[in-house]
Amino acid sequence: MRPVLALRSRIAAQSLGGLGLLLLLAAPAHAQYVGREEDITDLRLGQRVMVDDGTCPAGQVKEVSGSKMSETGIVRTTKCVPRFGPKKK
Repeated sequence: MRPVLALRSRIAAQSLGGLGLLLLLAAPAHAQYVGREEDITDLRLGQRVMVDDGTCPAGQVKEVSGSKMSETGIVRTTKCVPRFGPKKK
């Protein structure tokens, strides 16, 4: 095999491996579901937790997210978002 072809095949293999690793790391995380908002003990900045406590209209669930930092800790923001998939218990 000529050296130029060997180098090109090695570069192509490394590129495909890097792309596979990037796709694996970029996979979406599954949302965490809880039954009551009081069950959220340690909310991190940017974390989203779905709360199924019946306060939102049918077909929606409450999303609690850590929106910004304040002097007293992380500020929680709540909103109703569409429910995806079957109801989790």
